[in-house]
Amino acid sequence: MSEQAIQEAPTLAPADYKSAIKPVWCPGCGDFAVVNALGKALASMKLRPEDVAVVSGIGCSSRIPAYTSCYGFHGVHGRSLAIATGLKIARPDLTVVVTGGDGDGYSIGGNHFLHACRRNTDMTYIVMDNRVYGMTKGQPSPTTEPDWDSKLTPQGSGLREFQPIVIALASGANFIARAFTGDPNNLADIIVQAVQNPGFSFVEVLSPCVTYRPEQRNWKKQVGRDAFEPTSDAAEAAMRVLRSDPLSLGVIYKGDRAPYDPRAAAAAQPVTAIEKRFCV
Repeated sequence: MSEQAIQEAPTLAPADYKSAIKPVWCPGCGDFAVVNALGKALASMKLRPEDVAVVSGIGCSSRIPAYTSCYGFHGVHGRSLAIATGLKIARPDLTVVVTGGDGDGYSIGGNHFLHACRRNTDMTYIVMDNRVYGMTKGQPSPTTEPDWDSKLTPQGSGLREFQPIVIALASGANFIARAFTGDPNNLADIIVQAVQNPGFSFVEVLSPCVTYRPEQRNWKKQVGRDAFEPTSDAAEAAMRVLRSDPLSLGVIYKGDRAPYDPRAAAAAQPVTAIEKRFCV
């Protein structure tokens, strides 16, 4: 947004980004903090609700579009990034934010996650990770610890956790951070940085599920705040993540790749030039 546009934008409060629909999350769910932080971040950037689109898939966290006054699209399971990519390419003037969870994003949506990072379209992906399928009665998700004991997986699943931040680094995401719902001001600040950073931005948000994983209430005492210093070296960032505690917070990576621009690609190879190759 240009300096003139910012000056002309009306003064907006976080409440201006909330719809009249009341959230139905369990009391104490971390996702409440995410929708509040998103509103605070958008207000601080002076973005009008009609200039923002929030896209989601399926799951508890994917309800967020309905709770905002922005444009919203509640898509099918695992396809939010594909929808958002098409939207951003068709409407580059919109600020596109994608919200989802660890099940929706890393399981059925895992392949879209890889290629969204690779394409580097200018949008922000906020994933609320509670390491469980909270909407479908507590099954292990891709990020669940292998020894997490539950009624559905006695003695644990035995499966190694998915490493979304390392995968995002290897796949080409241009901004990567980890935040915590117990620190909503820091979360809002990281969302601002993510939206303002060009290209595909990925924010992993530790969001406790108080219903199926009540032990996650202790995260507030366990998280490591400001544990990372941002780097532009993807290999260095991956090493730091792998060597750190999984509850370490902060901005991890800031890249300098130019966002995908379909208009530039089209200009480089016009249709008429392609046609000539077939006119023999």
